[in-house]
Amino acid sequence: MVNGEFALLLFGVVCALLMLGFPVALTLGGTALAFAALGTLLNVFDAGYLSALPARIFGTMNNQTLVAVPLFILMGNTLERARIAEELLTSMARLFGRKPGGLGIAVIVVGALLAASTGIVGATVVTMGLLSLPSMLRAGYNPALAAGTICATGTLGQIIPPSIALVLLGDIVSSAYTKAQLDMGVINTSTVSVGDLFSGALVPGLLLVALYIGYVLIVGLITPSKAPPAITERFDWRPFLIGLIPPLALIVLVLGAILVGAATPTEAAGVGAIGALLLARIKGQLSRDQLRDIGHSTLMVTSMVFMILVGAAVFSLVFRGFGGEEWVQSFFLSMSGGPEHALLVVMVVLFLLGFILDFIEITFVVVPIVSPILLAMGFDPIWLGIMIALNLQTSFLTPPFGFALFYLRGVAPEGLRTGAIYTGVIPFILIQIAVMALLWTTPTLATWLPGYFDR
Repeated sequence: MVNGEFALLLFGVVCALLMLGFPVALTLGGTALAFAALGTLLNVFDAGYLSALPARIFGTMNNQTLVAVPLFILMGNTLERARIAEELLTSMARLFGRKPGGLGIAVIVVGALLAASTGIVGATVVTMGLLSLPSMLRAGYNPALAAGTICATGTLGQIIPPSIALVLLGDIVSSAYTKAQLDMGVINTSTVSVGDLFSGALVPGLLLVALYIGYVLIVGLITPSKAPPAITERFDWRPFLIGLIPPLALIVLVLGAILVGAATPTEAAGVGAIGALLLARIKGQLSRDQLRDIGHSTLMVTSMVFMILVGAAVFSLVFRGFGGEEWVQSFFLSMSGGPEHALLVVMVVLFLLGFILDFIEITFVVVPIVSPILLAMGFDPIWLGIMIALNLQTSFLTPPFGFALFYLRGVAPEGLRTGAIYTGVIPFILIQIAVMALLWTTPTLATWLPGYFDR
């Protein structure tokens, strides 16, 4: 097998092993090395490609942007374990809960804030499932509506900045944009930063939150029995502001510093981590045991991310050594229908891969292969990054294999049917598709704000 067939076989074997549940990082690296050894024996692979691996790993260790990842993880873990999210939900429920659909709106708002601080789908869905699903069911909410709201809200961490997902995607898109420019022989000093992706994701992310709220509000107005009022006591502004202002101010400070260029994502993430620890300390939620749990959880997630990154580096080198990158490029260039058709094919493939691979694996393995080709076709890098993030967010929400559905199923009461979860997410999936279609036809939704801050 020549001309990229070995590369495609490598990709297929990796996907199959991941579907069987093998560890991601070891699967990526181990399978790639096994194929490299086989290819060397068959004289179809140049082992010299692997000599670049130490430099790649060392480059990852020196990547200042990726230092933001453990800091954002620390920030999110601290806000979660200090019960700040729980206090926010209680405060928001008291504010909106006296109206039909109010508790659902509270869940969306708190989920969006939590998503901005964590950026990990599983963490947000599980947290919101444990905190809000029992409350919504006790209040008489339709089970499908309650489950769909929590699942959709949990996926907002893919698109609402500042999130780990956008940090990782921004670093990959930046490298792909530079590579695409060099491949076209263009000397371009302008680069794409994580901050650009943050500002580009802000409008689509807030639009999604507004449409989610609009849907729940409409359901509550049309059929109050599906989303009845949940709170009857009088609302008190003081505890509400005490619970809302500190975490909201922290998120605004972190994101605002990045958007206006006052701090890099890494510097802002450091401020966010310290701010979250201070909030937890002020609230008396930072004992030695809690701090140990926060540190352990942060270490585990960070190690997982960087192990996958190392495995992906091995995979990409071997994939390129087998001529996979050239094969993919020639495939897209030979397609009829132009760049838009090529992009549509990539989006469909990424959507389907979202059923079996997590965002991190797709970001490290697939996006570096396809994004330089698409960027060379003339697509805006910021717009492309946001489209990929929205696409994967929709994939994680779509039955029957969406990750968010499995996460909620794992923490949901036994009485909640899986069919109710599947039914509940369908309206939110339609909202996702509508926003993607709007972004496809109106790219300025993602590019206007980055251009404004770059002026």
